[in-house]
Amino acid sequence: MRAADRGQLTPLVLLDLSSAFDTVDHDCLLSVLKNRFSVDGPALDWFQSYLSDRSQTVIAANSKSDPVPVNCSVPQGSVLGPVQFIAYTEDVTELFHKHHLFADDKQVYTHVLPGEEAAGLHKLASCISELQTWCASRCLQLNAAKTELIWFSSRAALQKSSAIDH
Repeated sequence: MRAADRGQLTPLVLLDLSSAFDTVDHDCLLSVLKNRFSVDGPALDWFQSYLSDRSQTVIAANSKSDPVPVNCSVPQGSVLGPVQFIAYTEDVTELFHKHHLFADDKQVYTHVLPGEEAAGLHKLASCISELQTWCASRCLQLNAAKTELIWFSSRAALQKSSAIDH
């Protein structure tokens, strides 16, 4: 709202991670816990034990599949699943700070003056490109089909912009 009051435009990119909880690499998660959060010794051993030797079974109608080993993902429905995922992805904020962008959950945005839309979009695109590389390093994938760009500002500022489809 303050940016709109200043006559600025705010391009907001809504990002989506495909099956994020299901693709968490256990070795990478354990490395992050150890190297970024200094989890070591018995605590790290406990996390490793918690993640190892898991399997899943599918039940449909009256049929039950054989157990299939699960070597990635964080257990959903547990208290630890979301905490582990947050730890796994916490350092992505450094990428947004590097590009002087703002981020909230899976939203990235910046503020630009009318006439500077291309520079703002370039900044966002550069950050998203690095984000894709970061995601690949964590076995995560951005879902391009569900990624959206929305412009926010006052009606007058939006109408001044030649870069935005009205």
